[in-house]
Amino acid sequence: MRRALFPLLLLTGAALAEQAPPGASTCLGCHSATRVAPAIPSLRGREAAEIATAMRDYREGRRPATLMDRLAKGFSEEESQAIAAWVVR
Repeated sequence: MRRALFPLLLLTGAALAEQAPPGASTCLGCHSATRVAPAIPSLRGREAAEIATAMRDYREGRRPATLMDRLAKGFSEEESQAIAAWVVR
């Protein structure tokens, strides 16, 4: 039975990993849908374009931040757009 399930588990794990762009799942650590902290807003209900624009503004220093400016610099525009699309899915 174990041998029969092992390939299935590998495929399931690979499929889940492919769904999230690199770095995307870390966003939900602070921006979870259940978090109630005005300083760190939820991303629930936001548009992907709004999130991608905010990431660009953080990356380019046009939006004040304590941490997001440094995090956003680690992602290209294309990566930011992919992350934004994944977060609002």
